[in-house]
Amino acid sequence: MSKNGVITHELNYVTANRFYVEMESSITASFSECSGLGVKIKREAYFEGGVNDQQRIILGQAEYTDVTLKRGLTDDFVFWDWVTNILSGPKKERRNVNILLFNQAGETMQCWTLLGAVPVGWKAPALQANSNTVAIEELTLAYEGLKIAKSQGGGATTLNSGRHASGFFL
Repeated sequence: MSKNGVITHELNYVTANRFYVEMESSITASFSECSGLGVKIKREAYFEGGVNDQQRIILGQAEYTDVTLKRGLTDDFVFWDWVTNILSGPKKERRNVNILLFNQAGETMQCWTLLGAVPVGWKAPALQANSNTVAIEELTLAYEGLKIAKSQGGGATTLNSGRHASGFFL
């Protein structure tokens, strides 16, 4: 981009408080926190004999960190129903879950899609008679892969049984 003959590079930074998590076609409560999104690539250092000032890095598998979603407790049982299905259902339901980040104008800036997500933890809120804070429930998700796009969304996907030829639930 050019302003007054000077080339500038503008970045569109966004705040971390404008996000939405698509787990169902309609969500009845807002999420107050989404944490833990990340990937770590396993590596091994290999040292060659006689080369004392370098090391070779051998890359291995990607390991995705669990994501924890928090929201105010409501009468919507979307979290608990999914966990119950995993605990006792005949078919263990996996989903592709979208985490969307918006700018101040409401435009989708980035979308992280958790591929083949499955709940691995659920926590009820602490209940205290003398407290006046919102009751927050937590859902922890493990997932098999991650896709990142500038903009996407449009509903999370409930996955059918079986995998794509690539090995992922797509």
